[in-house]
Amino acid sequence: MINIPSTIRISFRALRVNKMRSALTMLGIIIGVGAVITMLAVGTGARQRIGDQMASIGSNLIMVAPGATTAGGVRMGAGTQSTLSIGDADAMQKECPAVLYVAPVHSGTAQVVYGNQNWSTGITGTTTNMLSVRDWPLTEGRPFSDEEVRSAAKVCLLGQTVVDNLFGGINPIGQIIRIKNVPFTVIGILDAKGQDPGGRDQDDAIYVPVTTAQKKLFGTAFPGMVRMIMVKAKSAEDLAAAEKQINELLRQRHHIGQKQDNDFTVRNLTQMMQAAEQQTEVMTLLLAAIASVSLLVGGIGIMNIMLVSVTERTREIGVRMAIGAKTWDIRLQFIIEALILSLIGGFAGVIIGISASKIVSLLAGWSTVVSLLSVFMAFGFSGIVGIFFGFYPAYKASLLDPIDALRYE
Repeated sequence: MINIPSTIRISFRALRVNKMRSALTMLGIIIGVGAVITMLAVGTGARQRIGDQMASIGSNLIMVAPGATTAGGVRMGAGTQSTLSIGDADAMQKECPAVLYVAPVHSGTAQVVYGNQNWSTGITGTTTNMLSVRDWPLTEGRPFSDEEVRSAAKVCLLGQTVVDNLFGGINPIGQIIRIKNVPFTVIGILDAKGQDPGGRDQDDAIYVPVTTAQKKLFGTAFPGMVRMIMVKAKSAEDLAAAEKQINELLRQRHHIGQKQDNDFTVRNLTQMMQAAEQQTEVMTLLLAAIASVSLLVGGIGIMNIMLVSVTERTREIGVRMAIGAKTWDIRLQFIIEALILSLIGGFAGVIIGISASKIVSLLAGWSTVVSLLSVFMAFGFSGIVGIFFGFYPAYKASLLDPIDALRYE
């Protein structure tokens, strides 16, 4: 019967005899495990950041944009034709069962002034539904009312970046700011959202009633026209149904024939963000696969050193066989030695990988997330590498003839 504890002790004793060689043999495993954990941590962090940015935009979102103009056979691109109106947004809200909230958008950029401070920012004209569409709460104040939208009231909601640049430590609620020399009363402060997936600061924004933006700030080519409509479906499962219902409704309202192209574009933002997240996941797996090559290199190093060890210890193997050691005793001894090398290297690699992930996060400013799954995968793979690459030297050692081994010098 194979004595496992005794075999382990013999293996540790053999590895301690050549400490430097054992350490250098483990180096490939250490680098491999550390690289795999670091790459997976960077990729997981990037995927988590995209998920957070998706949540900051809002869930189950659909964006409806105007169509393209054609002049002299030249198509000018999406958004160059005014084809959407507040009436379209109202019709979507009433006639599309899969739609939960609809918010028309009429936006532009303007200089904003408060006292002796000024700031250039994006102005978004919309309705009270926008806060529900974007899942965007207020930290202070109130949203504008339906009556303020109908009457084109000069009220506004401020993003945190605008508040910081215009007011500093002053409470903005109730203060008067000037947008394109038109006075507006601040009635609410939006909660901080941070950057969107495109890197734009979502908090650098001011929201005003859509009618106010149309009549007093940016004007319209035609009465009631807007530059975009944001739609929130009732659930993720209703997104496809909502897209279909919006397409059918707008084609009907815009009197578009069966063979005519749409004069609008419907985009599912949730699917776009999910596609970006999937691309990040593929890139993470690719980086981990590249990093795992160093594990294989480390395994080959283990095999080479174990072959050298078999040659150096041929006489020892002969002595053990002469006093009764079986084939599997010899084989198991060298497999355990290779496994010990890979597991110790794997443990050191885990520590280095976690440390490297933290350093990358601090120096590069990237979000990194070390998961237990990645640690177990890398550590487990290092053990498999040790067994796989240690088997051939062990097999070779077990086939030695005891008499020839005893005569070996």
